[in-house]
Amino acid sequence: MGRKLLLLSFLITFSTFAQDTDVQDAGDKALFSDAIGQNIRKYIRNSQLAYHDEDYERATFLYDSLVKHVILNTHLDNFKVKKRSGKKIDLAHFEKPMILMSTASWCTPAPGTFPALNQIADAYGSDIDFVVLFWDTKKNTRKASRELSKDVTVVYVDELENKHVDIIQNMKHSLGLPTCFLLDSDKKIIDIQRTIIHPYHIPYETSFEENYSAFFAGVQLLAPTITIRTELEVIGIDKN
Repeated sequence: MGRKLLLLSFLITFSTFAQDTDVQDAGDKALFSDAIGQNIRKYIRNSQLAYHDEDYERATFLYDSLVKHVILNTHLDNFKVKKRSGKKIDLAHFEKPMILMSTASWCTPAPGTFPALNQIADAYGSDIDFVVLFWDTKKNTRKASRELSKDVTVVYVDELENKHVDIIQNMKHSLGLPTCFLLDSDKKIIDIQRTIIHPYHIPYETSFEENYSAFFAGVQLLAPTITIRTELEVIGIDKN
């Protein structure tokens, strides 16, 4: 039951991010930042009213509607980030489907979150890019990312160095942390997933199992054919 509840909450979520620069030539693509910018004020106003009235069902409905009717199928803007080394890259650097976790050093993950992500990335990193984006300084990012393996690309955005405040406001501050974006190879948002925040009461084993199941659900969504092939190989069955 715990796993089912996690998967349900994990697949109706979200948050954000972006960095100082080169927004891609969108052409006819609907961009995430535009969609958020046009709708976020109304959403925040209505959501705050719902929480003020303790109408949590209404608040959940508003959030789910924003994701379903505004965010999904938009394309994530191209933006620059920095690797742990300090070298700048941009989103277009990643060409595979992507599981992108947006977080910060002060967002303490569940005890099994990073270990589960490491194991999933090790198994499926040849087909999917696994990226953790910290909204933080280089120093804090390097410290917070020590639990992440080499199979996970760690990048960061230092807002003190960011010149595009409007993008930051639309893509990070509106929706909270931590969140995972599921992106296809064209950077279209297929789903948005939120991890459980500060579940200190959950044992490591339970946390690992639930987070692994949630990340695996994301892999299945992004690359179902690859996932089936890999799982058959794991149990020793050659599909051919």
